[in-house]
Amino acid sequence: MAHARAGLAPVDAAVLEREGLSAAQVHERRAAELSNAVAHESSRSIWAIVRANVFTLFNTVLGSCLAVVLLVGDPRDALFGFIVLANAAIGVVQEYRAKRTLDRLAVLHAPRARVRRGGQELDIAVGEVVQDELLLLRTGDQVPADAIVVDAQALEIDESLLTGESDPVPKAAGATALSGSAVVAGYGTARVHRVGAESYASAITAEARRFSLVNSEIRNSINRIILYIAWALIPIILLVVNGQMSAHGGWAAAISSGEWRIAVVSAVASIVAMIPEGLVLLTSISFGMAAVTLARKQVLVQELPAVEGLARVDMVCLDKTGTLTEGRMELASTAVLASVPGWEQVLAWMGAHPNANATAAALAGAHAQLPDREPVAELAFSSARKYSAVTFAGAADGDGPAAGDWVLGAPEMVLAGAGADEALAAADAASAHGLRALVLAHRGEQAPAGETPSNLEATLDGLKPVALLTFHEKVRPDAGETLAYFREQGVSLKIISGDNPRTVAAVAREVGFEFDGDGYDARELPEELEAMAAVLARESVLGRVSPEQKKAIVLALQSRGHVVAMTGDGVNDALALKHADIGIAMGSGAAATKAVSRLVLLDGQFSHLPSVVAEGRRVIANVERVANLFLTKTTYAILISIAIGILMWRYPFLPRQLSIVSSMTIGIPAFFLALLPNARRYQPGFLRRTLMFAIPSGTIVAACIMAVYSFARAFPNPSVTAEEVVAQAQTATTMTVLLVALWVLGALARPFDKWRALLVAAMVLGLVLVMAVPFARRFFALDIPSGGLLAATIAVTAAGCLAIELLYRFLKKRGAVSERE
Repeated sequence: MAHARAGLAPVDAAVLEREGLSAAQVHERRAAELSNAVAHESSRSIWAIVRANVFTLFNTVLGSCLAVVLLVGDPRDALFGFIVLANAAIGVVQEYRAKRTLDRLAVLHAPRARVRRGGQELDIAVGEVVQDELLLLRTGDQVPADAIVVDAQALEIDESLLTGESDPVPKAAGATALSGSAVVAGYGTARVHRVGAESYASAITAEARRFSLVNSEIRNSINRIILYIAWALIPIILLVVNGQMSAHGGWAAAISSGEWRIAVVSAVASIVAMIPEGLVLLTSISFGMAAVTLARKQVLVQELPAVEGLARVDMVCLDKTGTLTEGRMELASTAVLASVPGWEQVLAWMGAHPNANATAAALAGAHAQLPDREPVAELAFSSARKYSAVTFAGAADGDGPAAGDWVLGAPEMVLAGAGADEALAAADAASAHGLRALVLAHRGEQAPAGETPSNLEATLDGLKPVALLTFHEKVRPDAGETLAYFREQGVSLKIISGDNPRTVAAVAREVGFEFDGDGYDARELPEELEAMAAVLARESVLGRVSPEQKKAIVLALQSRGHVVAMTGDGVNDALALKHADIGIAMGSGAAATKAVSRLVLLDGQFSHLPSVVAEGRRVIANVERVANLFLTKTTYAILISIAIGILMWRYPFLPRQLSIVSSMTIGIPAFFLALLPNARRYQPGFLRRTLMFAIPSGTIVAACIMAVYSFARAFPNPSVTAEEVVAQAQTATTMTVLLVALWVLGALARPFDKWRALLVAAMVLGLVLVMAVPFARRFFALDIPSGGLLAATIAVTAAGCLAIELLYRFLKKRGAVSERE
């Protein structure tokens, strides 16, 4: 950056620390392109969407087939090209709509930076931060750009997102604060020294919001299927091409007679039938539409397959504060335990502190008289140690807070070993009623002036309780109903919090959560994951959980095979959210917490989670139905291609006839089935169930096709020409595959509601119209068979539909298919 900064006027360090940058200095840095703005997409770029939907392996194969047909065949046989273009266009439009919705939400809810400019504190967009900006860092903030700490008051920064090191790093003046890290304790100021592409900030923020790869059973299974099909296509295509040339008299004869054109068109028909070109498209559309639907309900999906992920979750870890409760604390009562001058002023100072957490901030309403002097040192609250502290010097007139150390925190932490049994008993009693208890304690010993009372982190000896404060949180009205929903769906729940276990237990009972005991004290949790998992198998409500333990709890549950979702809003939840299978942040939560989450409840409504689960189930169940349709077609197409290639028979379909089959039994119904409501509960084994249905059903369809085609070749109608014999054979096989495939569609569409019944009825009506309208019959080269071939077609079709029905009923009993919704 040295060359870019050469023209900048020097900044006076003292003025900067006091006033921040002036408006002219900010403008100068923007003109020099020294801002933090970096062009990042919150989802895939438009070009990436087009590339993903158009330039695919299957589209490349189909595009080549289209070019071949247009060059050597009948243009009517290129109908499949329009279907490919339509599929790609639908995919681009739908994903672009989803992208615009998610981009707007990402901009609206992007993290903000707190800076000092011209002597005023301002909240600005992260991209508006400029070189030499003076950042004001508070607990819960995400550092927006690389900066040098100017002033620090017990400042601790979590750099785990960058370094993987989970322990907070103390920062003193002169230390570097890396962008993307999070302030977990204390506060301070820092001067930005690297912005834009040279810092971590934009990369971290963009990575958190990018169209990225969460673990998705659907995507993994479909990718595996596509890989198998792609490898199978190579030898099968060679077999089919050789078979078609041989069926027209051999390579030499076909080339010399011009019959090779017919052979090539037949080979194209075979190749087109084998490719499930719409399967990936409809999966992407399903994810994108689910994300848009949830966005309308104020749920931001930062990774699209996360919608599916929550439907697979079987364990939800709930952070009490901000999830079950509204996160807003109110002072319930104050009990004076000892008369020490100025204790109310100390509470007022703690409540008015700019870095006060939700509990401390609740003191401001009841205690407004601030001390007439500033403290000589302070120790910010840390969720790990559970207390904060401040040191006042003695006043010459004796007014104000008594000299010495004042500590505010959890009674069992602050008064450990102090012999304050009465205070601890009162705190336990308050916790049993769902109240959060804090104690204000005092120690007459005073740290040397100007020094931080860091000795408080090593020893709390000599502290005497002064006042016992109780706070209560308002339970979310929707919490009980949402927890009941998860229990009904067979999802296990763990309620974890940093509060007293009895407080957590009382809140859990208030929302209707049934369990034994008074909550488990997480300080007794073993460190070894297997031992921790054994404790978690019997305990469901835990208190005094540290941030590191929250992450360990997630890992322990995952070690037992659970798919874990974690909810939270505080920066102390970020580690657990990052390691959970699905991290869910509240919209009011810390910027660092939202950055690592895959779902953000923008309005903080816990009651949205059932709708997220419902969307995930709809996606999984509908994509499974669609996959069954596509892979059934791929199975019978591959089987008849192999059989025809080995027997060296002419292919039994024209490309335009297969276009009818693909459109009416797969493409059109699959598009609607993928978007219809479906509340079927998730069951693992997507790929296994899909193949258990698709392979046998595809084999049945292939057997019906080959039976009808074999009959047509063995018993040709002697009263018609050879061309008419071929046309009638192709029509008979087309009728067979249409009817049997429609029965497959009807089986997979169950249980019928008015929309699915209407969809199947519309496809049947379309078949009738194609066969009844003369123009349609001519366009698709359909010549209705008569006599023995018609009777054989009807008999084989009936047998095929019966076989599909028996297969469906057998697999339903085995649990491979399901009608439950």
